[in-house]
Amino acid sequence: MKHRPANTVIVLDFETTGLSPNQGDRAIEIGAVRVEGGQIKERFQRLMYPGRRISGFIESYTGISNQMLEDAEPASKVMAEFADFIEDFNLVAHNASFDSKFLVSELARNNHNSTYLFACSMLIARRLYQDAPNHKLGTLVRFKSLPTDGTFHRALADAEMTTHLWLAILEDINTRYGIDRADFALMQKLGKTAKHSSHQFLLKSAITD
Repeated sequence: MKHRPANTVIVLDFETTGLSPNQGDRAIEIGAVRVEGGQIKERFQRLMYPGRRISGFIESYTGISNQMLEDAEPASKVMAEFADFIEDFNLVAHNASFDSKFLVSELARNNHNSTYLFACSMLIARRLYQDAPNHKLGTLVRFKSLPTDGTFHRALADAEMTTHLWLAILEDINTRYGIDRADFALMQKLGKTAKHSSHQFLLKSAITD
């Protein structure tokens, strides 16, 4: 799993009842895109009932209503299906620290304790696109003129936009540094490299590639 190229990943996004599973928040929607060899191969999207009503703020923020969730499958069933979808792929998310916490929390409720490797497109974009106004997903979509249908804060739409951002990042690393098959581990390291050192890090990585 560690040695797969960075263009073979699953890009995912959660919509949730709040900011932290440690505070009792739950996932209400999962969207994901499977990418193999830089090509989108499959998508996954499910609403999931979190076991209680959600706030009016979350309803207005996501467009997901309590009625929609009451008609949705239980989170336990959806997450079991999603674990099968992930298989042994490496994972990408925009603000991965958020999504990884919810993935671990929701899977743990099913006694599923597999460890997944994540890379964060937001952290990497901060290093690669230092001239962007900010590094929110919507800003980067406009900054890079990426495909979008204008839908935000729904899981599959956000996962699709993150996928296009991830592929643009890989293309730009190839164009700028000649790294045409970046390893997933390299992308993880880039996300943890100090911003002022990221250019030098990629130059050195190109030499050893």
